Amino acid sequence: MTRCRIAAKWQSSVESFFDVNFEQTGCVRTQISAVGAEDDPEDRRCFRDEFRLAPPKLGVIFVISALLCSLYLYLLCFHYKVDSELKRSILINAGLSLFGFFVTLKMIPVAARYVLRRNMFGFDINKRGTPQGEIKVPESLGIVVGWLVEYNAALASICFMILLGFVDDVLDVPWRVKLVLPSFATLPLLMAYAGHTTIVVPKPLVAYIGLEVLDLGRIYKLYMGLLAVFCTNSINIHAGLNGLEIGQTVVTAAAILIHNVMQIGATVDPEYHQAHAFSIFLTQPLMATSLALLAYNWYPSSVFVGDTYTVFAGMTMAVVGILGHFSETLLIFFLPQVLNFLLSLPQLAGIVKCPRHRLPRFDPATGLLTGTKDGTLVNVYLRLFGPRSEKSLCVHLLVFQALACAFCFILRHFLAGWYK
Repeated sequence: MTRCRIAAKWQSSVESFFDVNFEQTGCVRTQISAVGAEDDPEDRRCFRDEFRLAPPKLGVIFVISALLCSLYLYLLCFHYKVDSELKRSILINAGLSLFGFFVTLKMIPVAARYVLRRNMFGFDINKRGTPQGEIKVPESLGIVVGWLVEYNAALASICFMILLGFVDDVLDVPWRVKLVLPSFATLPLLMAYAGHTTIVVPKPLVAYIGLEVLDLGRIYKLYMGLLAVFCTNSINIHAGLNGLEIGQTVVTAAAILIHNVMQIGATVDPEYHQAHAFSIFLTQPLMATSLALLAYNWYPSSVFVGDTYTVFAGMTMAVVGILGHFSETLLIFFLPQVLNFLLSLPQLAGIVKCPRHRLPRFDPATGLLTGTKDGTLVNVYLRLFGPRSEKSLCVHLLVFQALACAFCFILRHFLAGWYK
């Protein structure tokens, strides 16, 4: 039996077992080549010579970095009196994160060649009918970002989600399975969690409950597990535009950094400092490596990040929110994702028919996107404000993400001392 026939038989068995089809159209994936067949060295050299990834959009990344990082660095270095040792550790971590940024820039073209050689690519649906829509775009490049923060891999939940995300990119796991997988990934986090399980009762409710602090016990751990499942999937379903998945992650990560340094500057409790410092140590490398990936994923995208990145980024932010003890604030940062989830719920629950890709309709003649009846924030925005280009729509949605984060800070300011 030839290698190709063996590969075809193996593919048929896997499709049957997992109830998936490797030959997808849409964000089209043709993900299995002749398994076990080694490329001819001459073919490999020809492929390397022919393959040229578009250069990274470093100008865009510089502007985004300046807008998002300047306030955080000002608060850390000048505004608040942060303990010198703690500040030194944070800045060292920032330096390592910057190093990770440049390593990611170099690794993405290398990884892109490998995944293309194994036929892991997609076609951009939002450019269908144009020459750009016929270009093979490398898939699953989020794996580069995931493994570059491996020095923080003591958080087994994050590493587990990197693996599961990559498996999803290869096997195209159904949604009913995809919603369950993060529950297993959170088990190491929940088992190792040694923090408090109490909540501060809002002051207006103290007179009715009779307690200022309420111990929820296992209910609190159940809440943490549900939060991790939500964060992991919320970025994954608020997607479909070049730069949107990474853009929302970067904006939210910047808000998390600002929140952490504000909390460190507002208290002298060493334990409180360590919890927020740990959050910073995870978020800085996430943000730096994501910015490098965004340089290739910004419109027009040269690579696709895949579920490998979206579930990894969501789990990382869930972990920092849980272990940093600011899960309520994190949920407000995720306000666009919450809104998108509520809009998507009828389709995800099977009440309304859910197509394979819930993307807007692209008109090749005008180059504009038009909203469909699918329940996503992307489509609702287009139905409310009219057709827009993909780049313009992505920018608007990222501005909305930033406004949601700003709203969270304003809300905390006005409720401080009254609500809690």
